[in-house]
Amino acid sequence: MTQYEDGDAPQFKRRLGCYGNNKESTMIDWSGYIGLILQGALVTIELTVMGSALALVMAFAAGLGRLSRFVAVRTLATTYIEFFRGTSIFVQLFWAYFVLPFAGITLTPLQAGVLALGLNVGAYGAEVVRGAVRAIGREQHEACVALNLSRYHRMLHVILPQALPLMLPTFGNNAIELLKGTAVVSLISLTDMTFQAQVVRAQTGSTLIPFATILVLYFAMAMAISAGVRWLERRASRGLDGVRV
Repeated sequence: MTQYEDGDAPQFKRRLGCYGNNKESTMIDWSGYIGLILQGALVTIELTVMGSALALVMAFAAGLGRLSRFVAVRTLATTYIEFFRGTSIFVQLFWAYFVLPFAGITLTPLQAGVLALGLNVGAYGAEVVRGAVRAIGREQHEACVALNLSRYHRMLHVILPQALPLMLPTFGNNAIELLKGTAVVSLISLTDMTFQAQVVRAQTGSTLIPFATILVLYFAMAMAISAGVRWLERRASRGLDGVRV
């Protein structure tokens, strides 16, 4: 057994005491680190809500555009869909944040994240809109013609109310994919919860606690989206039983 000189023992005890104090301080600091991750969760929620709103607008615009009578509109909608489905979200994000400033358009990290995620997910949602509208039977369209409804009123009051319940489940999946995709914005230093988890990991040396925390938070947010979409689906389906042909 190693023997300590008389002057070494007190020094060894002081080191143990120092270690104990640091451990206690680390345990106290975890509340602050978790708070940091929760602040990042608010940024993630903000990014998800705004990105989903943009994606919804683009989905309906491009999806209905693909059904337009005008070739130019169909071509523009198809080009948007194929471009954003066929390129990486990472590249789109870097273009929005790093390349657009060369064209005189400077975006904040949040704006770049919303733009990239919204346009990307909106391209997938556009095909959902187009498919749901085309799934409505010809009898419904013929009934609208018989009632002398314009194309605008036909789509707004007859076709879309029946197509919406068909869209919602996939829209829910797209919203969850957008939520998970928000993690990429940490690459442009937006302080979402993935970015904050990386900061906590760097400062504490712990990987388990910060990433287990954001794992639970992502899951809770996804469950909230799923529950909200199911509620909307029930609401949108009221009175439509037996209507779609």
